[in-house]
Amino acid sequence: MAAKILGSVVEISSTGDLITDLTLEKLAGIDHGEETKIVVDDEFETFGIYGTDHKQPEMTLIAILEEGQPLRLHLVADSASMMLGVRKGATVEVR
Repeated sequence: MAAKILGSVVEISSTGDLITDLTLEKLAGIDHGEETKIVVDDEFETFGIYGTDHKQPEMTLIAILEEGQPLRLHLVADSASMMLGVRKGATVEVR
C-alpha cells in the first residue's frame, strides 16, 4: 500500500500560495516524482513535487518543496488561494 501523509493549509502567502504544515521530514518516504498525488481541500489535485526551478506552464497547480521550507501549493502566475477558493485549515493529502 502506498504511503499517505495528511496535513493542512496553515497559511496563505502574500502571493496566494497555500503553505502547508508538511515538512521535508514529514514527507520522508514519499517519492517526489510525477506519480505522487497531492489533493487539496478534497477537491483539487496535482501530481509531483517540484523545486522552485520548475518549468510548468502558467495556470498549473504545482506542489513545491524547498530545503527548510514546508510544502506549498502554487498556481503558476496566479493566486492559488483566490482561484481555487482554498483557505487556511483546508486538508492536504500526499500519496
